[in-house]
Amino acid sequence: MSLYEFIVSPFADFGFMRRALAGTLALALGATPVGGFLLLRRMSLMGDAMSHAILPGAALGYLACGLSLGAMTAGGIAAGLAVVFAAGLVARTSNLQEDASLAAFYLLSLAAGVMIVSLSGRNLDLLRVLFGSVLALDDASLRLIAAIASLSLFGLALLFRPLALECFDPAFLRAVSRLSPVAHYGFLLLVVLNLVSGFHALGTLMAVGIMILPAASARLWTRGLPAMLALSSGLALLGGVAGLLLSFHVDVPAGPAIIMVCGLIYFISLAAAPGGILAPRLPVHRHLSS
Repeated sequence: MSLYEFIVSPFADFGFMRRALAGTLALALGATPVGGFLLLRRMSLMGDAMSHAILPGAALGYLACGLSLGAMTAGGIAAGLAVVFAAGLVARTSNLQEDASLAAFYLLSLAAGVMIVSLSGRNLDLLRVLFGSVLALDDASLRLIAAIASLSLFGLALLFRPLALECFDPAFLRAVSRLSPVAHYGFLLLVVLNLVSGFHALGTLMAVGIMILPAASARLWTRGLPAMLALSSGLALLGGVAGLLLSFHVDVPAGPAIIMVCGLIYFISLAAAPGGILAPRLPVHRHLSS
């Protein structure tokens, strides 16, 4: 098999592969930079919790209208925002921290969502909701994912300075600016939107994977924030293309293949990057010596 047949031919010959590639590109450009800020704000596990929190809303939309793009999207956004604001309210009015209240709400949301989808009695649809179907993206889904990616890039550009300050010194931002709550809740809105976007391609259980794994890999290679965000998008796209090719040639599910390749990139970065586990053990070559 030639290199063209292995890499280019699947995308040139099959429309579903081109749509999957377009969806992966949109997620890499929109969702992965949001994941970079999640990582820097030490909210990676919170992102995972929020990805499960959208399940009951999407499940209610599915139960009411079947696999309707609009109903499941609206339900997922509503459920995600409800859980985020409920967790914040509990944290402000009780002794629980925000992460503890969010964990409680996300566990309840996950259980409720699985129960709601299971009421239909069709396990195939449950698997699609949980694990996604990036190879089944249609034009409407692509337009939604692309629109959310565009909105995310605009939102990140608008909130870049306060978000960057909040990542490294949130107390300073609160002291000098009133934009701290705006940046915080605006960012959480972007997280929910991108989790819903990723849900259509990768399902609720793995939507956060393409946000966090490439960002964690990029963080090991560079310390600059703009370079990290750009590299994370590039690594997400690389993982998406490689995962789609793996799915096509080996006949494995595309969503898990994409996340597994992103995980492989993470482990390679963990071993070989300047910020990885082997870097301190490498010999230091001094250019000048006395």
